[in-house]
Amino acid sequence: MQIPSENIRERTREGAGHPEQEATLAPSRQRKIIHIDMDAFFASVEQRDNPELRGKPVAVGYPQARGVVAAASYEARKFGVYSALPSVTAKRKCPELIFVPPRFDVYKSVSREIHEIFALHTKMIEPLSLDEAYLDATENMQGIASATRIAEDIRLKIREQTGLTASAGISYNKFLAKLASDHRKPDGLFVITPAMGSAFAEALPIKKFHGVGPATANKMRSLGIETGLDLKAQTLPFLLHHFGRAGRYYYWNSRGIDERQVSPDRARKSIGTETTFAQDIRDRESANRELKPLIEKLWRHCENIGTRGKTLTLKVKYADFQQVTRSRTSNALLSSQEILEDLCSELLNTIFPSAKEVRLLGVSLSSLGSEGSSEDDQNMRPSSHRQFSLFQAIGKACIDGG
Repeated sequence: MQIPSENIRERTREGAGHPEQEATLAPSRQRKIIHIDMDAFFASVEQRDNPELRGKPVAVGYPQARGVVAAASYEARKFGVYSALPSVTAKRKCPELIFVPPRFDVYKSVSREIHEIFALHTKMIEPLSLDEAYLDATENMQGIASATRIAEDIRLKIREQTGLTASAGISYNKFLAKLASDHRKPDGLFVITPAMGSAFAEALPIKKFHGVGPATANKMRSLGIETGLDLKAQTLPFLLHHFGRAGRYYYWNSRGIDERQVSPDRARKSIGTETTFAQDIRDRESANRELKPLIEKLWRHCENIGTRGKTLTLKVKYADFQQVTRSRTSNALLSSQEILEDLCSELLNTIFPSAKEVRLLGVSLSSLGSEGSSEDDQNMRPSSHRQFSLFQAIGKACIDGG
């Protein structure tokens, strides 16, 4: 696989809060990928619109016992409050925490403004969620050779037009661009050059690799893999044996290589998430417990991108690697997390009791539609769908809102 080479200059501006790195495309016009991620998007919108919330710990969500934090301001994060945290736990960590109900119509409106700014520079835009997108700036509408200049211009326009801040990552592929945007959050910009890419990936803790959740991280640690360098030391057959198809992704990412293209207007056929257990499970109670955070993650992603589905599918992989799926299809879009939980419970009844141990569970939605296309969705109230929960993703793919 070819690793693009570019003429990239770095310079530090005296008095600046972070290095300003200038990235200039070489004549070969190799790929230049920008990842833009809004900073604490939902919470920042609330603080922007309500001056009394500025500088205070804010959580978007509901404080009820079964509520979950959808987004947290940076002031709240100092207390250990993050998205997906149960509201009761969040309040215990930060007694002064202020809960604000979500306003998804407002978030979507702001998101449209941001994407219009992207579109001033390139048509190659791959939205990941309301607050996050990849841009391929290799060829751009203004003929600017420097992707750093493009990213800075985008960040400036976002601040001027919306009053919000965004972080930007620039590199020669999507994997590294996303890592770069997270490197100087909030309100930062970072470039990972071709010369830096491999070493940057080698130094990463394995939990930073996209697709490596807690269970996979534990499994990797049990195999002596703690960092990207440890991952790079493994052979492709070894990784394929232990991690299936994902092993190939880990193999190349640990070398700073990712040939995925920026895909504008990609049509998703399904969305889902899954987890591989550090230890195989056999009983229904354990399976139900492990499914709960997956359902929360899936529902949060649905909320974040304004999507619902009609078909819920449960994926089960046994210890012997045999895989089965069970599905239920509704005539209408499934409109709440509670409905997903009830359907998953029914599907589990078709699997358990089981003579074989289970090594992986997954849950996904297909036959997708926008939330506005269902009257039930339009009339949905927080109490009817247990507010909203976890999104991380998804990877995308479930992707956290920064």
